[in-house]
Amino acid sequence: MAPTQWLNESEDRAWRCLMAMQDGLADFIERQLRTRCGLSKADYEVLAHLSEASEGGLRSFELGALLRWEKSRLSQHLGRMQNRELINREPAASDLRGAVVTITDRGRQLIESAAPQHVADVRAAFISQLSPAELRALTRIGDKVRVRLAELNEER
Repeated sequence: MAPTQWLNESEDRAWRCLMAMQDGLADFIERQLRTRCGLSKADYEVLAHLSEASEGGLRSFELGALLRWEKSRLSQHLGRMQNRELINREPAASDLRGAVVTITDRGRQLIESAAPQHVADVRAAFISQLSPAELRALTRIGDKVRVRLAELNEER
């Protein structure tokens, strides 16, 4: 086993800064969504994907892939959302083992009222803090890291 290559001061600061920024943004967005419209960040993400679906719904596995969630987490969360009448789950016509998840009228009303303020919060906390060049650089960095993560996951 190779010896540990510890992070130098600059690397450690960048890593810790990224983690603090990610946690801070997630906490802020979660708090804003819950306070303003009673949605969790997870609820918002589900409703956003469903509201954007071209055919009015998504198969459970498609939604899970978009969210990058485990099957059990998705199933449990969708059950809670269905109990709150935000979504419906119905058997898929082409495969009765699968389900199609659709947004209800109540879910659509919530996402439509939450989305403008959510975008304003993202802009205020994040987008407006960065120049166009910084946004492009961050996008390149994110893409580069995601490609590497996919490679590392394939190696497992």
